[in-house]
Amino acid sequence: MKSLHVRAAVSVLALVLLAGCGAERDVVDASHVPRLRARPADANNGRPRMVPPRGPRSSFTPFRTTGNDGTQVVRTTWHGRKSGFTGDIWAWVPPEYHRARYARSAFPVLIALPGSYGYPFNYWAGETFSLEERIAEWSRQGKTLPFILVMPVLNPGTKYYDGSDIPGQPKMGSWLTQDVPDFARATFRTYDSRDGWAFMGSSSGGFAALKAVLKEPQKFKAAIVNGPDTAPDSPMWQGHPAEMRDNDPRHLARQLAARKGPDVYLAFELGGKEAAVPDVKRFIADHTGGPIHSTLFEIPDGVHSAHTYIQRMPESLHWISERMQGPVPSA
Repeated sequence: MKSLHVRAAVSVLALVLLAGCGAERDVVDASHVPRLRARPADANNGRPRMVPPRGPRSSFTPFRTTGNDGTQVVRTTWHGRKSGFTGDIWAWVPPEYHRARYARSAFPVLIALPGSYGYPFNYWAGETFSLEERIAEWSRQGKTLPFILVMPVLNPGTKYYDGSDIPGQPKMGSWLTQDVPDFARATFRTYDSRDGWAFMGSSSGGFAALKAVLKEPQKFKAAIVNGPDTAPDSPMWQGHPAEMRDNDPRHLARQLAARKGPDVYLAFELGGKEAAVPDVKRFIADHTGGPIHSTLFEIPDGVHSAHTYIQRMPESLHWISERMQGPVPSA
């Protein structure tokens, strides 16, 4: 189910325009989400494992100002050394990142992927969903961690590459799981362990997020998976059955279970009216257990749309936040 509906946006151009205008915001109620449980820092000898930005420095263009806290979504173009692909990335840091008490602290990174083609724009950067403003609010309330958001293009054009290195095609798997994290490490204070790294995605981006964490659990600890496909289905896999299997979340989940780890945490969101309901619930039933920990947030009247998934985003972000590393004050 690659197509993802975005209300009032009938084309990629409309998505770009909506990102900069005052579109009506979805109502999201986080009042029932509890504060995160207090826990000791996941650190070596009581000190956070922070890695300072190592460069190269990117040249950023302001994309939009978020809320009244002075933060901005910024855009840059990044050349991926592993994939060879050059694409746009949008990024945002929470207000805490610039505060003196966190000046030497690492922050968790959430790589957020859109649905549909995810090209030439990543709609999580826009005002339509205001994900940045919501994370700022929820982290201020102690309900989620203050994530750095990194929002790359998902595909190199208007074709689906399943977030994978399909033979003979642009290496979009390497782009998402190696080059985009390299951008984050070059630019921000990050953690050197997987406790500070997660994915989030919807529809085609949900598939890519699910697959990334199952394929490379040594790098990424958690994913928020919204209305995903559970099997690769790009037509470009034709003639490459072995490689297609190696990028199938079901196969990857079986391999991870056989290896008995490392543990991964998957928060699924699913609209009750989605066609993918049976497949997603079957995947959860078949593969939850052992090192794979899953939870499902179902929206009873929800459809295959980011406007559905944003409704349960506070619960999903809270759930993975409980299992990840947040910033520890350094002063």
